[in-house]
Amino acid sequence: MMLRRCFPMTPLRITISKALLPIGILLSLGWLIVGVALPVLQVFLNSLQDNHGRFVGLENYLRYLQTPALSVSIVNSIYVSLMTTVISVVFGFGFAYMLTRSRVPGKGLFKAVVMIPLYAPTLLNGIALTYLLGRKGLITHLLQSHWGIQPPLYGAFGIIASEVIYTFPQAVLILYIALSLSDARLYEAAKSLGAGPLRIFFTVTLPGVRYGLFSALCVCFILAFTDFGAPKVVGGSFNILATDIYKQVIGQQNFSMGAVLSILLMGPSVLMFCIDRMVKRKQASMVTSRFVGYEPTAHRFRDECLLLYGAGICLFILGFYGAALYASLVRVWPYDVTLGFWHYRFTGTGGGGYEAFFNSIRMSLYSALIGTIITFLGAYLIEKSRILPNIRRFSYFLSILPMTIPGLVIGLAYIFFFNTPKWSFGTGFSISNPFNSLYGTMGILVLSNIVHFYSVGFLTATTALKQLDREFESVSESMGVPFYQVLIRVTVPICYPAVLEIMTYYFVSSMATVSAVIFLYSADIPLASVAIANMDDAGDTAKACALGMLIVITNIAARAGHHVLLQHIRRKHARWHFT
Repeated sequence: MMLRRCFPMTPLRITISKALLPIGILLSLGWLIVGVALPVLQVFLNSLQDNHGRFVGLENYLRYLQTPALSVSIVNSIYVSLMTTVISVVFGFGFAYMLTRSRVPGKGLFKAVVMIPLYAPTLLNGIALTYLLGRKGLITHLLQSHWGIQPPLYGAFGIIASEVIYTFPQAVLILYIALSLSDARLYEAAKSLGAGPLRIFFTVTLPGVRYGLFSALCVCFILAFTDFGAPKVVGGSFNILATDIYKQVIGQQNFSMGAVLSILLMGPSVLMFCIDRMVKRKQASMVTSRFVGYEPTAHRFRDECLLLYGAGICLFILGFYGAALYASLVRVWPYDVTLGFWHYRFTGTGGGGYEAFFNSIRMSLYSALIGTIITFLGAYLIEKSRILPNIRRFSYFLSILPMTIPGLVIGLAYIFFFNTPKWSFGTGFSISNPFNSLYGTMGILVLSNIVHFYSVGFLTATTALKQLDREFESVSESMGVPFYQVLIRVTVPICYPAVLEIMTYYFVSSMATVSAVIFLYSADIPLASVAIANMDDAGDTAKACALGMLIVITNIAARAGHHVLLQHIRRKHARWHFT
């Protein structure tokens, strides 16, 4: 009776519901085709053409492989990514182990500190390293004055160091979840059989998290392989695929070779992603209804050692970004260390300064609001509806596809797809491009961000929706209640925490990204992350560092606001919140 009063049943509502649901599914598929599938297909087609649009087949790929200066970038990219992955996963495992296998106090603070690199553009990591390990860096001065050592910052060492800082939090998050899923019954059985701590670690702990370890390896490799920001700052003459794409497109206007490099950049990402998805399916089947969570017991020596380890990692991260903040406040590094806000005025520099900063905030807000609506609605239509199953499966595939597409590839794909007034089909037949008016506007920047970060938000929404019993939809359908009323009045309020998480993720990621938007921004719409790159190129390193710190502070404030609002929502809707 209560449901009948909340959702009065009328024939008109039943008719509208039956009409809107398939339309919504088709619209969701349509935007994924336009925003994801067709632009990526356009990149592949352009890789088979020369700069004049003539079909040349695999000639561009052969020319690339026969040019040693270019093909060496593949080897360099793989080397940097492998080294970064090993270092990040090893240290990340230790930190995640501290969070899940000890009674160390202040774990919440440790987790908050280790997430700081997620809020920073990777360009800032490279800039901070120049202030620490560059020719006039703080650590360089100490090493030279005492031991006469000059750190080899520019090249592989600098890229690996920057990427480790960037990927370390990702490894911690994945391994933290994997270690949290360890079954306490296995540890009890091992102890009852007389196994010691070291043997339990190698026979129970490591085998139990093997899928999480592999997932962390895949994610860190993909992130390091496709990152553009840090290699641009500290790469020097050490070429990798991401920087080569930028040089070919921006420096030489060779879009065909840029398309070839984009396809090559996608290859390892797609392969690692597919392997990771197969591994995750096996991991999910390991968690049964009889699962018992592991609760660590107190062990003074172990806890003290892990406390020192965790504190050391956190102090390093705080010191790293503290050095960047200090450098942005120093008048002339390292000659005049008077502190002030000179570099935060952004006078006499290109890139836009505060105009670019507020443009980035505006773009990020649009991306967060529009992206959250599109993402949650798309996940709802795929997860909760029972019609058009084949279309829903294809939509799901397109929804996770952006996770395999690097930001630079998205940017280049949008140039090919949106910047052409007409689409030609090679037979003299052409049609006007209805999406051409988006190019050079804020709209295409927002669209590129939504596509770039769509998969993570989609999987977050899908996970939240899977927690809801399908009886909600079954009961509403039997009573003739339109699906959109159930969505607005029941589903969204219950999923508020997930919705808020998706919105915050879009905002933070859009503020920090540079790879997707660096090909798409216009002189009328400068962006902060791109301005950092331009300032660094122009030698205004201190002002670039200052702008990077503004992004970090803004993202930390957004995450803090997310936490406060989430606590308020949980108190207000405690009965509806699933934990």
